[in-house]
Amino acid sequence: MNTPEILYEDNHLIAANKSNHDLVQSDGSGEQALENKIKDYIRVKYKKPGNVFLGVAHRLDRPVSGIVLFARTSKALARINDLFRNNEIRKIYWAIVKNKPERPSGTLVHFIVRNVKQNKSYCSDTEVKNSKRAELSYNLIASSERYHLIEVELKTGRHHQIRSQLAAIGCPIKGDLKYGFPRSNSDGGISLHARSLSFTHPVTKEPVTIVAGPPQEEKLWKEFLKIAP
Repeated sequence: MNTPEILYEDNHLIAANKSNHDLVQSDGSGEQALENKIKDYIRVKYKKPGNVFLGVAHRLDRPVSGIVLFARTSKALARINDLFRNNEIRKIYWAIVKNKPERPSGTLVHFIVRNVKQNKSYCSDTEVKNSKRAELSYNLIASSERYHLIEVELKTGRHHQIRSQLAAIGCPIKGDLKYGFPRSNSDGGISLHARSLSFTHPVTKEPVTIVAGPPQEEKLWKEFLKIAP
């Protein structure tokens, strides 16, 4: 079994560091998703017979790496869903881009329309039909000779939000052909990483911060880890 990297675990929640190859949830193709790998991990570690309950609290696009949080009980799932719905979880992402943003920091507000057939989202500066408001804040936190590392705090959770909003300001994410980057990454993923989640534990009420290291097989991520604050 290809055991995922477990970042956090207690009786109520479990978080893993997703690779940019994994599906979060099974799609009917028969391919083993991260959800199934976590279930297998729990089944073996805790010697649980039969079906293992695991609630999917949120998802990442397949080519994105980083933290995925799951619930181990139905009570924890309901409560963690409320935290996500009420924007009570602080979500930090790292993105590598080639074009330096015009401003080193700022807040982006767009109105996003999702095209289901294309599996793509389009940003507008003004509200249009079927659009949803999307907001994030960003900071340029490191630069190399050719690329820049942007830290993003996600305020809303729209389809392909970070990918489409950064592309809208001329900063498509490295490897993201769908949103205008000219070349794919060698591993087929994109250079977008769910870096951290911070929240009040839905059961114990203790503060929790979970941090995920970016893909170690990617040389550029290693370079940025050396210089990022």
